[in-house]
Amino acid sequence: MENLLLIFACLSAGLLLQRIREFPSDGYKALNQYVIHVALPGLALYYIPKIELGGNILYPLGIAWIGYVLSFGFFLFLGYWFAWPRKLTGCLILTAGLGNTSFVGFPIIEALYGSEGLKTAVIVDQAGTFVVMATLGTLTASFFSNEKPDVGAMVRKILTFPPFVAFVLGMVMGVLKWQVPAYADTFFLRLAQTVAPVALVAVGLQLKLAKRNQYWRFLSVGLLFKLFFMPLFFLLFYRYVLAFDGPMSDVCIMEAAMAPMITGAILASSYGLKPRLSGMMVGVGIPLSLLTLMVWHWVLGML
Repeated sequence: MENLLLIFACLSAGLLLQRIREFPSDGYKALNQYVIHVALPGLALYYIPKIELGGNILYPLGIAWIGYVLSFGFFLFLGYWFAWPRKLTGCLILTAGLGNTSFVGFPIIEALYGSEGLKTAVIVDQAGTFVVMATLGTLTASFFSNEKPDVGAMVRKILTFPPFVAFVLGMVMGVLKWQVPAYADTFFLRLAQTVAPVALVAVGLQLKLAKRNQYWRFLSVGLLFKLFFMPLFFLLFYRYVLAFDGPMSDVCIMEAAMAPMITGAILASSYGLKPRLSGMMVGVGIPLSLLTLMVWHWVLGML
């Protein structure tokens, strides 16, 4: 419940700041850069070294990796078919391909499936969604932000992208079983805890919900894919193709049905991939997902 209250409080704070003349209209850019350069590296250095691989980890991992590939293929096809601008296609790939599997996902999964379900959710998020964002997400943002992609420039951006650098360092720490001092671990945790509130305020600063907003139809397509098509795909694929059933399967499908990832929207915005649309995907997607998640939970209970 605390997370949901924080979501609405921070989004509302961002909306209110839009009306304060003294607050710079592009203030969200500074908040975005804080998330990218400070908070996300802290999150990576706290969680990534603690990931333990093994067991049925491939199923939770598939939610993030396969889901992102689905988003990439789906919106790349639509972008080509309807001749969308590159930045619009990239924005939808990022925001519809990455789910809010932690900040929204963790409390919902724990409430519905208990501590055992939360263990699966942690794998989906830390070894799946965050890693996809730091790797494929960064590559996508770099590729679609330029009208004429420069491979060398893309590689440099990825290799110097702070969350990716922190991810690589975190993986090395995990492989070498290198434990940082307790005070350093606490420091990384404190940085990680600032990701969601700062990112949500930044999203609120960019959120424009005018009736004649040009992005409504693209928002509808993006949220239809994220909240309906993606969980439906995993329901059919996991349950009826792979015959993967049970509580872990239910948690995986529910995680696939989560709203767009907050930091995915920040990544899209920081690369200039339709910041207003990326903010709408989160600002509208999170409240709407609270309703659609109830529907998916009911569907899974009926099967």
